[in-house]
Amino acid sequence: MYADDYVNQTMEDITQIYKALSEQMRLRILMLLTQGELCVCDLMAVLDEPQSKVSRHLAYLKHSGLIQGKRVGTWMHYFLRDPLDELVSAHIEFLNRKLSGLSWARADAEKMGQVQSQKLCENSAGNNPSPKGRTASNKKEAKRKLKK
Repeated sequence: MYADDYVNQTMEDITQIYKALSEQMRLRILMLLTQGELCVCDLMAVLDEPQSKVSRHLAYLKHSGLIQGKRVGTWMHYFLRDPLDELVSAHIEFLNRKLSGLSWARADAEKMGQVQSQKLCENSAGNNPSPKGRTASNKKEAKRKLKK
């Protein structure tokens, strides 16, 4: 690889990192994933967003090479890619050091602790929980009761 090719590749890598982190939701997800592997249902609950929106941002981070996913039962679990190249690792470490003390990051981390203690994946029995922790079938049941 020629020196110019290396510089261009590195510049493309840096640009991709910043593009991936230019959205608030993706930055919040990445900060949460620095704490370890997380289920989509847990991220939905912490971020108070629907599965479709959370999954779209997770896909962007995955295609950017920052995270990996694996299926665990009916749920997808995500975690930081291993191994991360040196450049990406340095950026994530820097972000974690500088952002983890901010109020939104602390609030997300605290809420994640609460959400994980509820074990949403285990309690959902295959239903996708809403951000509020209600399952889709519970919502249908509630709507049916309201109509009566």
